[in-house]
Amino acid sequence: MVEEQSSEKWNEETGKKEKKMKYVVVTGGVVSGLGKGVTASSIGLILKACGLRVTAIKIDPYLNTDAGTMSPFEHGEVFVLDDGGEVDLDLGNYERFLDIKLTRDNNITTGKIYQSVIDRERKGDYLGKTVQVVPHVTDAIQEWIERVALVPVDGQEGPADVCVIELGGTIGDIESMPFIEALGQFSCNVGPGNFCLIHVSLVPVLNVVGEQKTKPTQHSVRGLRGLGLTPDILACRSAMALDENVKEKLSQFCHVPAENIITLYDVPNIWHIPLLLRDQMAHKAILKVLDLPSVGWKEPELGQWTSRTELADMLDEPVRIAMVGKYTVLSDSYLSVLKALFHASVSLHRKLVVNWVPASDLEDATRKENPESHKSAWNLLKDADAVLVPGGFGDRGVEGKILAAKYARENRVPYLGICLGMQIAVIEYARSVLGIQDANSTEFDPNTRNPFVIFMPEGSKTHMGGTMRLGSRRTFFPVKDCKSAKLYDNLSFIDERHRHRYEVNPDMVSELENAGMLFTGKDETGERMEIVELPNHPFFIGVQFHPEFKSRPAKPSPPFLGLIAAATGHLDVLLQPSPVTKLKMRSKGCCIPRMKAHPCRCKKERAHASLNGLYSEHVNGPPSAISSEHLKGKMNGVYSNGNGIHY
Repeated sequence: MVEEQSSEKWNEETGKKEKKMKYVVVTGGVVSGLGKGVTASSIGLILKACGLRVTAIKIDPYLNTDAGTMSPFEHGEVFVLDDGGEVDLDLGNYERFLDIKLTRDNNITTGKIYQSVIDRERKGDYLGKTVQVVPHVTDAIQEWIERVALVPVDGQEGPADVCVIELGGTIGDIESMPFIEALGQFSCNVGPGNFCLIHVSLVPVLNVVGEQKTKPTQHSVRGLRGLGLTPDILACRSAMALDENVKEKLSQFCHVPAENIITLYDVPNIWHIPLLLRDQMAHKAILKVLDLPSVGWKEPELGQWTSRTELADMLDEPVRIAMVGKYTVLSDSYLSVLKALFHASVSLHRKLVVNWVPASDLEDATRKENPESHKSAWNLLKDADAVLVPGGFGDRGVEGKILAAKYARENRVPYLGICLGMQIAVIEYARSVLGIQDANSTEFDPNTRNPFVIFMPEGSKTHMGGTMRLGSRRTFFPVKDCKSAKLYDNLSFIDERHRHRYEVNPDMVSELENAGMLFTGKDETGERMEIVELPNHPFFIGVQFHPEFKSRPAKPSPPFLGLIAAATGHLDVLLQPSPVTKLKMRSKGCCIPRMKAHPCRCKKERAHASLNGLYSEHVNGPPSAISSEHLKGKMNGVYSNGNGIHY
């Protein structure tokens, strides 16, 4: 009789048994952009819903050390972590879906691996050997994975149960070869029952014949097997669910059981992906491959996730936000901002509509060169319920952003400025209210006589990568009676993530405050301005940090929640001190209504009932009483603890 393999290993140093780490690797084939990141995040979510603790790693095969110096046009937004890591945007998906806080080491790049190998060679760690891709680079990759997988990311002690690893790029890319070889060795080293490979591939439908074609996936799997990796599960992207005969054909040619072939067809929003995986029993297939019998784990508890997803699909009353930016042609450049807006909109029962406004099109120069684009941009701006100016670098479009801030201020339109969006709001106020027409930032005019925004003293003007003010930094509220402090439940301080080189000139603060601008958030020294607002405006707030990076589906970021509330006329309700009202408005836990249960109610009645805490029907029964102390504790875990977890 064969002895069943143990899921524990003996630690010689501690003299104790430790559970073995389980690894789920997600690869992609045929074409890029299939959604491997969302798939990996969704896999992690359903495993977490089964009761497992999950961590995640993203492998990016490019030679850059990190994503910090990459243009948004090249690779989408740069996501910033608590420790200051500038990483791939997929790590943002992991954090949002899994409610975890990752580190810079959770993003592996070719640049990091080669740098570590060269550093070790220079120290003489290889004892004079010829340093080669195999075994030295592949060993470094495996060691990195094993080391990072053991780091807890959910606020609990001890390592996670499962590590989800996403390999960026497409099978066959030359830059991925060392990682594929390393993963092949890794699967052998960790042994059967500890490694599950999920291959995401495309099953296109040709419009001419309307038939789902399996040949691209067959070739992709053949290439994967030729490189030493055999998929345990196929996740097939397609416009519609796979026909049974298509599954059988894929099973036959790809040597994957039919029950392990999952369809990821087009859905209204990505929150549906975990539900697709659950409905097709993907969790059972994964648990079986990982030698974790389903009887030892509960069925995925996704009731709240399901309710939130259904609610998002049913919303039809729009809230229009003008996004005035530099990179508007590529929405991934502002992915976390979009997600934060979406979280807040769903929480307040509104359908998010984004008016993309190219900042440069608002400028007078465009009116002369391209009057149609100029007119269209201004129409989009004026058609919006609120204005948002996100972060950015460089002087292109800055004057257009200043005009957008001026429009919002003068017309009392809700405004949220993030990072550069806060800085241009200060510059606009100095020009328009103080009458200092040449007020500027030294980023755009190094020789300006009135520098209201200046370069940080500790920054570097010669090296671009990793030289900004990065990561989680503390902000204090010297002014208590203000909108921003109320949005954060009147906490004495918060921790938010930063990414900037320039900041408001502290020498100009008193002049601005004397003219009516209020700096309601500052760092511990009181010299760095973190939050600015206009007290006599319905909602005009600028933040130096990036609150979008900590927004979660069940816990929208307070500044974004305030913006949407102001845009929909519910800011006063949101700022009420009642914890229960706030919890309901933010759709926490069981406070997500099932709007289908009341088909007779019109949408305005439903929204009114929900916003006033009168909506009593819930998926999991009535909400339990939650004290203000409990709410305060939750908020402290989110914004007042740089190493805490995000609820």
